[in-house]
Amino acid sequence: MSEHIFKLPDLGEGTVESEIGEWFIKLGDYVEEETVVGTMMTDKAAVELASPVSGTVTKLAGEPGDIVAVGAALVTFETNKKGSDPVSAELADAGEKGPDPFSDVTEDSATGSVNVSEEPRGRVVTSPAIRRRAKEAGIELALVPGTGAGGRIQRVDFDNYLKSQATGAPIARSSTPSTAVKEIKVIGLRRIIAERMTKAKQEIPHFAYVEEIDITELEALRKHLNNKNADPSSRLTLLPFLGLALMRALQEFPQCNSTYDKERNMLLQHEAVHLGVATQTPDGLKVPVVKHAELHDIDSLAAEIKRVTEAARDNSAKKSELSGATITITSLGKLGGIASTPVINLPEVGIIGVNRAVERPMVVNGQIVVRLMMNLSSSFDHRFVDGYDAAAMIQRIKEMLEHPATIFLAK
Repeated sequence: MSEHIFKLPDLGEGTVESEIGEWFIKLGDYVEEETVVGTMMTDKAAVELASPVSGTVTKLAGEPGDIVAVGAALVTFETNKKGSDPVSAELADAGEKGPDPFSDVTEDSATGSVNVSEEPRGRVVTSPAIRRRAKEAGIELALVPGTGAGGRIQRVDFDNYLKSQATGAPIARSSTPSTAVKEIKVIGLRRIIAERMTKAKQEIPHFAYVEEIDITELEALRKHLNNKNADPSSRLTLLPFLGLALMRALQEFPQCNSTYDKERNMLLQHEAVHLGVATQTPDGLKVPVVKHAELHDIDSLAAEIKRVTEAARDNSAKKSELSGATITITSLGKLGGIASTPVINLPEVGIIGVNRAVERPMVVNGQIVVRLMMNLSSSFDHRFVDGYDAAAMIQRIKEMLEHPATIFLAK
């Protein structure tokens, strides 16, 4: 018997260990060379690893969530024979994987069924691994019904769709109330988010400040500029206007553009503004960074915000683009609500949150008029930013957003 041990390679940028994200193989599977066997999680991304040999899986380093050191055994293969499972072998010969043993959804036995609609839906939410499998199988993911949160396509959904396409049978769905409890191990990006949010709330005394802003004129300007722009892909949102206003305000309140080095007990006040943009992705919240945002005009800032946020969502962002922010803005878009208390992104000392814009009756010069109103919800590290300075900076931003021409005045 010939045995090959596939060791965890160096994933770059000083990584000494990595977390198992998910396996695409199980014990006894026969794997062809270059087949992706699973993903390993770094601080910023999921990295797919391919088998260096063809062989039968005899040992795995652990379960998703376990930590493996660089150079340690990850997968052990027996390289002189195929697995004895005829179903697995048949699927392997056909170029398809069997059902994933690490499916994160458990369903009761079906008591009914529904037919699959052939009308594609909107943006598909799923993992990179399922996208890869769909591409290999030539399947349009928009046609696969997803049972996860927000319609997310999970492994069991994709496997069921494959079976329905092969047999012509409808996809089975439970029509009775379920009492099942799904256990979800907190791993990967979700674990990192949990740890950082806990650390931020434990270490930082948050000072929250909410201000109401009349953005009627700003919205009129935004629409005017967009109407002159023939390219729909480069239409302006409110974020670049807020970003420019923030750049101007930070010139007057540089203490808010700082990071705290806890190890040296040193506050680092930055001249450059590296703007973090909190972005919701299928994998969780990420903060891509626009480096040297102070050098951009409205169009280039909008383009760069769009570029880094899209890269964060499709996992193409480099590690350098997901770190190094000196201050962050965050927006929930239409879900923004009336007010929020955003959590500061360590080691920064401030974060600005955008809430939903709504039309409201307001009293202007003694008359009741309809105005477009929006709240800014901000949080600051009260150890280093006094409440007066935090409020004064937000008031400066409010002034510029309510009189948008002032955003573009010379520095």
